[in-house]
Amino acid sequence: MKLRLTSFISCLFLVLAYSSFAQKTYPTLGKITVNDPKMEKLLSKNAKLEVIASGFVWCEGPVWVKNGGYLLFSDVPKNTVYKWEEKNELSVFLKPAGYTGLGEYSNEPGSNGLTIDKKGRLIFCEHGDRRISAMPLNGGGKITLSDNFEGKRFNSPNDVVQHSANGSFYFTDPPYGLPKYEMDSSRETSYFGVYQITPRGETKIIIKDLTRPNGLAFSADGKTLFIAQSDPEKAYIMSYPVQTDGSVRKGKLFFDATPMSKSGLKGLPDGLKLDMEGNIWTSGPGGILILSPEGKLLGKIETDGELASNCAWGDDGSTLYITVDGYLCRIKTNTKGADW
Repeated sequence: MKLRLTSFISCLFLVLAYSSFAQKTYPTLGKITVNDPKMEKLLSKNAKLEVIASGFVWCEGPVWVKNGGYLLFSDVPKNTVYKWEEKNELSVFLKPAGYTGLGEYSNEPGSNGLTIDKKGRLIFCEHGDRRISAMPLNGGGKITLSDNFEGKRFNSPNDVVQHSANGSFYFTDPPYGLPKYEMDSSRETSYFGVYQITPRGETKIIIKDLTRPNGLAFSADGKTLFIAQSDPEKAYIMSYPVQTDGSVRKGKLFFDATPMSKSGLKGLPDGLKLDMEGNIWTSGPGGILILSPEGKLLGKIETDGELASNCAWGDDGSTLYITVDGYLCRIKTNTKGADW
């Protein structure tokens, strides 16, 4: 009887421990705003934005690692990539992550945008080392994919994505990681470009007329490239038709967030992702904006005045992880990411 009682108590402890873990609650932030009835098919108005980690300086570049079940994201000022997983929560994944030089460099020296390429490598946008790099997740160091165009160093690569069909990497290059931003004496280009790195390793300039190119993402069919511009005077989401050779034709305005920005809402278009229906989930004034495939504002995930920087699909593809200033957040949606 004593043995059975001991076994029962042990089993009860395990059940209670598992129940406590499964039912773990996190603080929440913000609220859901619905602008169109279509919004509730994507996200319940009662959905909660959970704060699952905090204490960072400026979070960016979240990416879900499917072959591992964890999230990686950058803290740009701390020059660190963090790893978050449900079981073990938070740990340092890589430091230094974007600047390996001597002494101080700038307020944002670390990595920014991250993505997983078709080979399963982690791709970095490095502010301090001013390059796009790749690192295998199963061990080994980084290699440089590109650090200049026609012999001139980049400013501070910000976000990167790989085209599913042609295999090229596309990235933006605003001045945010330079010590004195656009006025920095170490600038070597006269523009803030959008670049393509071909599978053969050739770097090409594909757009050079944007004032602050930032986040970027492809439509599910790869025929359209969306680019966010974080300029308060031209707070745009632009769309560009993609050619068979990987270049793009003339872009057009997809969504203008400038009036929202000028109304006093904090934040600008930054990181963005698409869902399986072609809707765009982008950071912007007030939080995360949800836009229809036609560019209509369906609703918003408000972040209580905190600046949302970027987002990424994770778990089974229906959870949206969001970097919000010094917080890492997540919210359960009724859709899935376009690449799931």
